[in-house]
Amino acid sequence: MPKQEILFEEEQVIQQLEMRKGGYFYLTIPAEFVNRLEQKRYTRFICTIEENVTFQCGLNHLGDGNFFIILGSKNLKAANKKLGNTLHFTLQKDPNPLGVAMPEVLEALLEQDDTLKAIFEKLSMGKKRHVIHSINKIKDIDKQINAAIRVIHEQTKPRKRNL
Repeated sequence: MPKQEILFEEEQVIQQLEMRKGGYFYLTIPAEFVNRLEQKRYTRFICTIEENVTFQCGLNHLGDGNFFIILGSKNLKAANKKLGNTLHFTLQKDPNPLGVAMPEVLEALLEQDDTLKAIFEKLSMGKKRHVIHSINKIKDIDKQINAAIRVIHEQTKPRKRNL
């Protein structure tokens, strides 16, 4: 796979959201940069921190017009960094439009079931990622298949809103 062009590079202090907003460790991505991207805030990235820890990520609203990417604890640990440390990072466009690898079990299931494939293809990218993450949490292949069918069908139902 050809190396992707670096779209954004910076050094920043690692910050943390308030607990009521998730408490995530994060790096700020300025709106000016995001607005220049073809897919704007829906662009998926490969983030490299400290030149040796790489992960796939997407953008989240910060609330002030800017955006942020979440830094998982395991990635911070691998980079030997913590809250308040300065971190060097780069962002490259993720060549995978989903932003996550498709599990073999799901790929095989979708190849064999045209109805399920049609439903999956109509899902938003975020809902597709949700299905994939749900399946990846399960180790048993039979349970993965059952979960894939259930979760894909669940994604087509309207979300209940708490009033």
